[in-house]
Amino acid sequence: RASDKTPLMSVLLQGPPAAGKTAVTAKVAVDSGYPFVRMISADEMIGYSEMSKCQTIHKVFLDSYKSPLSLIFIDDIERIIDYVPIGPRFSNTVLQTLLVLLKKIPPDNGRKLLIIGTTSCPHLLEDLGLVQAFSVQQSVPLLDEPAQIEEVLRHAAQMSEYDAESISKAITKPIGIKTLLMVAEMAKQGSPKGQVDINIFLE
Repeated sequence: RASDKTPLMSVLLQGPPAAGKTAVTAKVAVDSGYPFVRMISADEMIGYSEMSKCQTIHKVFLDSYKSPLSLIFIDDIERIIDYVPIGPRFSNTVLQTLLVLLKKIPPDNGRKLLIIGTTSCPHLLEDLGLVQAFSVQQSVPLLDEPAQIEEVLRHAAQMSEYDAESISKAITKPIGIKTLLMVAEMAKQGSPKGQVDINIFLE
């Protein structure tokens, strides 16, 4: 954000489904304080033709160039390009649009753009050149260490140190950040005074 030498930065978050890639990106977006934040997702373009998808994606990028600090979140890239492993099949038109825009530096001096993409199948996208189009690739694995789980519960779910530690030790299987936060919120709603009851959480 502070460097004038990096007007464009792109990060690809890769990991299994429900690992928390979207949750991590949402947290970054909220904490960034960027005046322009937009999300591009397949859910928002259901029924769109290839050309309509390209126009929608292009408009988001054009709008981002008008702001001094912009963040674009591209969620589930494989769904956006209509990737189907059988064949394989995908929309080459949308793919080429993304490949161009991921490398395009904001045209005006002083503008900075951060792009964060997510995928659950980086090995498939690598053959299409999408993985390499990002400046940085970051893995978001399932949480399997009690210390990791405790930290998420304490800071993201606002649990007490005692409750977070107790729950983290009771979880015996790897769990995604998204699932962990969802269960914590459900347990909080079912507990008196909005505090998380350990027994309710573990149920």
